[in-house]
Amino acid sequence: MSIELIGIEKAWHEVPVLQQIRFCTAPGETLVLLGPSGAGKSSLLRMMNLLDTPDAGVLRIADCEFTFPSPLTQAEFNRQAQLLRRQVGMVFQQYHLWPHLSVLDNLIEAPIKVLGMSKTAAIAKGRQLLAQLQLADKCDAWPARLSGGQQQRVAIARTLMMDPQVLLFDEPTAALDPEITKEVAEIIRHLSHTGITQVVVTHEVEFARKVASQVIYLEQGKIIESGSAAIFDAPQTRRFAEFLMN
Repeated sequence: MSIELIGIEKAWHEVPVLQQIRFCTAPGETLVLLGPSGAGKSSLLRMMNLLDTPDAGVLRIADCEFTFPSPLTQAEFNRQAQLLRRQVGMVFQQYHLWPHLSVLDNLIEAPIKVLGMSKTAAIAKGRQLLAQLQLADKCDAWPARLSGGQQQRVAIARTLMMDPQVLLFDEPTAALDPEITKEVAEIIRHLSHTGITQVVVTHEVEFARKVASQVIYLEQGKIIESGSAAIFDAPQTRRFAEFLMN
């Protein structure tokens, strides 16, 4: 699914957070939102599944289109937003695994309750995803007994259970050691071969180099530079070049 944002604006308490954000990315791309802390990366990511709503602009993603300010009633907007979130999955920085459920139960809860999947089918799919992510032996484990990297992979598997067309990652390597960071990069690269469109927020240049097919560099809520992964080796702006050197 392609992603297109046109003239997206957002402010908190009259302080601009995102200013005239415009870009389009093709289906199957892995788009990295790169920039320093406070650049607006996570705010922009949250707009893509309407956890936050823009003040102005147009969002087209996963065959859904939203215009802001929205002409819809609140009830209709909420219904459309729920439909969008079924196609646009998000892997949060804090994982948000349910501590009272086993790893497998974490995976099957939403598909059964939201998608109406049978428990048998959900368990089979959950076991398959855990095996693909090298967690087959952790089906019955409690989240608290897992390492940070293992919890990250469970969070990815849980999101994939919903068959999203677009997958959003918010700082997926935060607080992970280099070896686990390498594993996460390999998972994202593997997913890129399945045709899923991915958007990854990070401030880590080397991680971005490993996974990106497209890059947007932001500062203070504005796009400073964007393009294919080739811009890592040939930045067009001084500010992006300086960021890459830090």
